[in-house]
Amino acid sequence: MRKLVFAFIICFFSTQVYFAQEAIGLDEEYIDNSEINLNWMPTYKEALKKSRKEKKPLLIYFTGSDWCGPCKVLDKDLFHTEKFKSLADKNLILLEVDIPRRLDVISLDKMKENKILQKKYSVKSFPTLMIVNHRGKKIAEKKGYIITEYYYPFFESQINKY
Repeated sequence: MRKLVFAFIICFFSTQVYFAQEAIGLDEEYIDNSEINLNWMPTYKEALKKSRKEKKPLLIYFTGSDWCGPCKVLDKDLFHTEKFKSLADKNLILLEVDIPRRLDVISLDKMKENKILQKKYSVKSFPTLMIVNHRGKKIAEKKGYIITEYYYPFFESQINKY
């Protein structure tokens, strides 16, 4: 009987700890980062066209916006900063390729285009930041999440090469 009560207590506290962590994670999603708006292009075709016209490299951000923890951190710590906005406005064309698990996050047409791009560039891990030229040829990429300050030398070196 003691073992049964002990097992029940362990299970009870384990579920409480699990749900407590989920609640903390939900709070992070509601942090308001709306003050910084980046100029994400709506489609790959339009992004390439703008890249050609403005003679800037295209930064493609492959993300799983509704399920990828590192993507959420990268989004908040890199893309929602004045420093990145300033760099992007001057030197980059931006395209977000979201591969969410929930079907209501993006339209079916956009999901189809994103899956095609994921396959075209052989992206298997998230987040992935890829720089391509105006013809869509991959120039460089960074996979996974690293300290945000490490992304800037990567961006600047690729911008200078372009």
